[in-house]
Amino acid sequence: MLDLALLRRDPEFVRRCASRRPFGAAFVDEVLALDTKLRAAKTAVETLRAEKNALSAGIAKASDRAAEAARLRPQLAALDARIEAEARAVAPVESAIDAILDDVPNLLDDAVPAGSGEDDNVLVRDSGPPPQLGFEPKPHWDLGEALGIIDFERAVKISGARFSILRGAGARLSRALVSFFLSRANERGYVEIDPPFLVSRRTMWQTGQLSKFADAMFRDDDVDLFLIPTAEVPLTALHGGEILAADALPLHYTAYSPCFRKEAGAAGKDTRGLIRQHQFEKVELVWLAQPEKSFETLERLTADAEALLAELELPYRVMMLCSADVGFNAAKTYDLEVWLPGQNTYREISSCSNCTDFQARRAQIRFRREPKAKPELVHTLNGSGLAVGRTLVAILENYQQPDGSLLVPSALVPFAGFESIGADGVAH
Repeated sequence: MLDLALLRRDPEFVRRCASRRPFGAAFVDEVLALDTKLRAAKTAVETLRAEKNALSAGIAKASDRAAEAARLRPQLAALDARIEAEARAVAPVESAIDAILDDVPNLLDDAVPAGSGEDDNVLVRDSGPPPQLGFEPKPHWDLGEALGIIDFERAVKISGARFSILRGAGARLSRALVSFFLSRANERGYVEIDPPFLVSRRTMWQTGQLSKFADAMFRDDDVDLFLIPTAEVPLTALHGGEILAADALPLHYTAYSPCFRKEAGAAGKDTRGLIRQHQFEKVELVWLAQPEKSFETLERLTADAEALLAELELPYRVMMLCSADVGFNAAKTYDLEVWLPGQNTYREISSCSNCTDFQARRAQIRFRREPKAKPELVHTLNGSGLAVGRTLVAILENYQQPDGSLLVPSALVPFAGFESIGADGVAH
């Protein structure tokens, strides 16, 4: 959530930053007008309370307190009524301000390039030119079905569109990826968490998923719980309402989870294959950092995710997202995109973001630099390390062989327990 104190203190800065996003800066004047009204109402309440306190002090000093109290009782009652009436005017204005700010995205970092869409994202680095396979590569949906390791037809029968079934060596390969990702995260110092996959409305709001993305979430209305769209949600909210010691930071967590989103797609885009599904799996990386170190931490987080692609020997590139493409919660984002030869394109496989104090303000995650210092908000960061299904897609398309078989990346072999999948779908 945007800092109302910052908006009051430097509205032109907020206006300049907000105008870089498609959301725009029209909210600034609206919030300032409401804030003026709010402060006037609060001042009126404080003035009336001061007047009442002065009368009460006079009663305490009177030689005949009972007589003075009786004399001033009608005046005090009138003040109580006016205080109550003025106080009632405060809550609706506060709610109106909160309702506006709930939908305002985070302010972008100055380093974020201007742009109107993904074509304006900026290449930061890559692993080199994608290798040529030397034959016409198949897209993963054809290859997976030919190997008998992906079953779309039966998934549709069971659940409908945008679901899939992995079977045999495909399911084993997916499980190996989860183990590989978590193992590497552990080696890099991340604390592994096994979180709930159902969370409360408050938790979803704290991490910026509501109300902006409410329509994309699966929920149980009877108990008002939401299936998580990413493990970022429970990991970020883990320390909600807490005040941490400075020497406890940074905290960095990892978690595997299934993820649930209502993926409508765009004009029929990504209706085939594993790229955009209602249910998928991911290993998430989350950091809580001191504010002055958060952009340095973003580089570390991105490097941790990038190292997984490098070890799997998958061609990739790192893109800095432009102003129109950065997500609601983020101030700056790097996308890791993996090359898919079967589709002749790069596709996102991890998104690494610095959310600054945007989520921490909602969740009230704070720290003290010294034992008696005023609490400050932490900065939260998150990234996929990595998306399991999309990594499986990348392996299928990059490691396919001319005869229809599939090699397993050498780094993954100890976790999978096999080196290849034959054209008949049997692991070897």
